[in-house]
Amino acid sequence: MCGKVGNGRVRPMSDLMSTALAGLNAATQRFDASAKRVVSDKDADLPTELVTQKLSEIEFEANLNVMRAADRMMKRTLDILA
Repeated sequence: MCGKVGNGRVRPMSDLMSTALAGLNAATQRFDASAKRVVSDKDADLPTELVTQKLSEIEFEANLNVMRAADRMMKRTLDILA
């Protein structure tokens, strides 16, 4: 399965899933690191950490949406080819 990217190249659908999965992992790691700082550091900058956690949540959702869209595209492509 393939999808187009902005520069006209054809990119395998698995690359989209891999990139989205890497984004999910990165967002999770950022959130976890921020949560650990809040719990373990009494001098943690709470507003900054809350923003970091919220951005991590948004990034996670965006990457999850990419995975869902790629999944739908694969299913539709298989339906067309079947």
